[in-house]
Amino acid sequence: MLWQFIGLGRVNWGRLMVIAVPYFWLALFFFIPFVVVFKISLAESAIAVPPYSSLLDWDLEEAYLNIKINLGNYLFLWEDSFYLDAYLSSIKIAVISTLLTLVVGFPIAWLIARSEGTTRTVLLALVILPFWTSFLLRVYAWMALLKKSGPINDILMAVGLIDQPIQMLQTDFAVYIGIVYTYLPFMILPLYTALEKLDMTLVEAAADLGYRPVQSFFAVIVPLALPGIVAGCLLVFIPVVGEYVIPALLGGSDTLMIGRVLWDEFSINRDWPMASAVATVMLVLLVLPIMLVRNRADDQEGKA
Repeated sequence: MLWQFIGLGRVNWGRLMVIAVPYFWLALFFFIPFVVVFKISLAESAIAVPPYSSLLDWDLEEAYLNIKINLGNYLFLWEDSFYLDAYLSSIKIAVISTLLTLVVGFPIAWLIARSEGTTRTVLLALVILPFWTSFLLRVYAWMALLKKSGPINDILMAVGLIDQPIQMLQTDFAVYIGIVYTYLPFMILPLYTALEKLDMTLVEAAADLGYRPVQSFFAVIVPLALPGIVAGCLLVFIPVVGEYVIPALLGGSDTLMIGRVLWDEFSINRDWPMASAVATVMLVLLVLPIMLVRNRADDQEGKA
């Protein structure tokens, strides 16, 4: 690796600086904060400012250094089923929401990719338009739409589909609606990028070989759009696992997600070490599978 940065016996500082920028960014905003959170997770809760004990205790006069590491927070995660239920519930909601977002986003991305000129530009602008408004404001708008006295219940009652308002707000249904609506652009844009490059002559060739439209979709379109599908699913799944605002505002008291547990531990219980342990385990559960999938994809590309 070192020889890549050395040219004619001297260091290629220009290339080295370009490569160092993203590493510096990751170290500053990811690695260092993670180390701090991991350090807090090994401490003990204390009534102090900050509310946790120090890992190092030294006395220069007595010339001693004590290192106190507490693994009890991680052991308690496995002993108390509440945290395991929160992890499993978060993963379940994230998986279902990601699949729903994919089902809704794929036809929209296909329509945009197959559109021409001004129509494509307008459709892309409509997809990006929600980013111009406050995320919190959009969630509050769904609260107004889904409540019993909201316009959705009024319309359903006006057309005679229901006799009395139905409970939509503070349910898992409302959480899924809010997540799909909020994260839909993150699914559409990677899908559009992949589908826009799709060679339609391959679909025509499949039709000439006797493939039906459904068969062509799964045999030709899906494999070619797979990079966009994977990217979109990751962009939706990862933030949804730790989502707090949508479950807190649209979900009920029984909607259990790890983001809400983190908030309760930090702000209500003031147990920063426990909250840090929960966050560390959540990060490991998310990062390790992604790294394994990425390494496997790189290996397959290398063999190809």
